[in-house]
Amino acid sequence: QLQASGGGLMQVGGSLRLSCAASGPTVGRYLTGWFRRAPGKEREFVAASGWDGRITYYAESVKGRFTISTDNAKKTLYLQMNSLEPEDSAVYYCAASVSSYSRSSRDFGSWGQGTLVTVSS
Repeated sequence: QLQASGGGLMQVGGSLRLSCAASGPTVGRYLTGWFRRAPGKEREFVAASGWDGRITYYAESVKGRFTISTDNAKKTLYLQMNSLEPEDSAVYYCAASVSSYSRSSRDFGSWGQGTLVTVSS
């Protein structure tokens, strides 16, 4: 299971850190990631990382502003979001996959419930 938290209301240029606590068979699955869905839009890839942190990759829209990380001891995935923009407003979901690399939500079989991020201008 995955449990996301940390969302909230933030002004443009601010920062938020999302957390995703993992338990059960999701821990140790090779790939973990964050996706987001803005109102009226499809769910889109944000960032992904192996649980060991050796591989990380990002959507172009967040590269340089967001950082994904994992803490194996705490079984927790993080997404540090800096320089937030109104376009970052969305429900953010954490997910896990047995794939070694993917940007497609279809390859992620385990999902958290989502946490809402709102960026006001």
